[in-house]
Amino acid sequence: MTAQWNFELLVKPAAVPLTEGPVWDGEFLFFTHIQASRIMCYDPKSGAITVAREGTNRTNGLAHDEQGRLYGCCSGGRSVVRFDQDTITTLCDKFEGKRLNTPNDLAIDRKGRIWFTNPVNGGNWDKGSQMEVDHQSVFRLDPQPDGQYTITRVTFDTVMPNGILVSQDNHTLYVAESNYAKGVPRELRAYPIKDDGSLGSFTTLFTWGEDARGIHRGIDGMCLDRDGNIVATNGWDTAGPGPLITVFAPSGRVLETHPVPAKMPTNCCFGGADMTTLFVTTTQGHFFKVKTNRVGWAMYP
Repeated sequence: MTAQWNFELLVKPAAVPLTEGPVWDGEFLFFTHIQASRIMCYDPKSGAITVAREGTNRTNGLAHDEQGRLYGCCSGGRSVVRFDQDTITTLCDKFEGKRLNTPNDLAIDRKGRIWFTNPVNGGNWDKGSQMEVDHQSVFRLDPQPDGQYTITRVTFDTVMPNGILVSQDNHTLYVAESNYAKGVPRELRAYPIKDDGSLGSFTTLFTWGEDARGIHRGIDGMCLDRDGNIVATNGWDTAGPGPLITVFAPSGRVLETHPVPAKMPTNCCFGGADMTTLFVTTTQGHFFKVKTNRVGWAMYP
């Protein structure tokens, strides 16, 4: 029988809610406060939580590359950015001359390629903004010798992609298809990554059904443990089994579920000295940590 996880609340819901994008750098845990346009820093040694960066223009997901540089999906700027020491560098904000939607989450592989989801999150862009790219897809940014990036659309079958992961061997791209609309399946998908960077046909690892109103909530964010299992935030308090952390085997089999004491968990990552602590963010603005029976994995550190 799986031991119950006991979540410890580190940050209570704020007047300006919505925390996201947790990442561990080997010493500190960073997460985003989207509507406040901040990146926060948690020091597990002292317990202090401080503002690491301001003026992030509603940055959502964060990720490190293999060298430890920090990247983000800047929803308000409709762009993918890198957080350099003194500046925020825009890597891409257009596709075929049209502004991106609201880049949501990203994953970086060992070739330095940035895979990101580009749904429309109406609360994360400026009032009156209009959709220019007429699809909600996954894109790949490829680094060039001059420091620039080229952008390529890699999915043509997504409705509202959200969380995204690259497998440890860089051969599989996991994508959360997360539209809430009636009749649209919420799925955890696995796309094979071909040698040229394109994707093969996906395998559906898990599908969420609908309640009597025709709605449900699948995965928002996710991370990996060292065994290649997918640890995901999913569900909500209005339908189904409620808000959960679900652990999926790479085959899609559910290994564990753990109730989260919040309405809608948004994202998670492992951290701490032994990588066994899971950190969780929520739509209400919580920041939790919980000691687990699993060891996390990330390309960096």
